[in-house]
Formats: sequence, structure tokens, C-alpha cells
Amino acid sequence: MKLPIQLFAFPLVALAALLGCSDGSAPTQPLQPAFAAGGRSGFGFNGTAKGFPAGAVFLTGGGSFDASTASNTIPDEETSVKSGGGFRCTEPVAQGPLLGCATGEGVRWDTVQLLASTPTGFKCNGADALKNANTDAGTVVLLADFYRAGDGVDESFTAQIIVSESDIADDIPGVQNLWVQGVGCATAITNFN
Repeated sequence: MKLPIQLFAFPLVALAALLGCSDGSAPTQPLQPAFAAGGRSGFGFNGTAKGFPAGAVFLTGGGSFDASTASNTIPDEETSVKSGGGFRCTEPVAQGPLLGCATGEGVRWDTVQLLASTPTGFKCNGADALKNANTDAGTVVLLADFYRAGDGVDESFTAQIIVSESDIADDIPGVQNLWVQGVGCATAITNFN
């Protein structure tokens, strides 16, 4: 079977045009992703937090934020963050801000505010020493609203979340890089930028 010459000519012409438009030098500035402009960091994660006497919560989600705008003054509508995701209580929560979330409840979460740090510290479990986490390019501290089915657009709970690319509790065995206020910590799959 003989193929028309035009099938071979087009790729060669395109390659010649591409090479002809290049001066052969490397770009002077490395290419940056769009979210890197203005100091933004992107993140994504999923994991199941637990550690307090009762309860476990599966969280997934992500978004982007500018760490330089984080504030612990609540409310502060000037923080720059766009994030949210899904959540489900996998064991009933009997303490903290998610008190009353039953097994199987939960639909989604969204961000209220980007926090500069955990305002009152955090613990992975009841016996844990109080720790602090700060928002930076590889760690995000959020105040978030959680929604159950049936509550419509009215938030069911409001709690803090920490997501990090590194261990936030190095005094506990394993890697703890996800925390949900009143529920505990987790080894989560996280990605930043």
C-alpha cells in the first residue's frame, strides 16, 4: 500500500517551522505554573483522621492559598484561599466541634478562612502534648465548615483542619500530616505544588 507524500510532508514542515522559530537558546526564565504567581500554593489530600476517644473522619479535597494573607483574626475576609472537598464520619464523633457526626454522615466541606496558625494549638490524641502548626508554602491551616446531607446550605459543623506535606507531630510514631480539630491526626496522601 502506497501512502500519499502529503502524509509525510506535513510533520516535516511543522518540525521545520518549530525549529525555524527558535534561536537555539534556552529560555531565560523557568516556566512557572499559573498558581505560583503571587505566592500561591496548591494542595490536594485524602486521609482518615482519628485519635481522640471516639470518632474518625475521612477527608478529601484541595485548593490553593496565599500563605502571606493568612490571619488568626476571625472573621478576616481578606485571606486568599479557595479550597474544599468531601468528608464522611466513618465512626461516630463524641467530642469537639464535630460532636454528633454519626457514622456515614457527611457530604462536603469548604473553607471559611485561611489561618496563620492553630490559634489554641492542636493535639493528635487526648494524651498528646499541645503543638502548633503555621501556614506556609507546604502547610495549610484552615477554618472549615462541614455539611451533612439534609442540612442543605447551612453548615453542620465548623472546625479547624491542618494539611501538610511533612510531619506535624514528630513526637508521635509515623507521619502525621492531617489533623481535624477534636478528632485527631492521620497519615494522609498529600500533594503541594
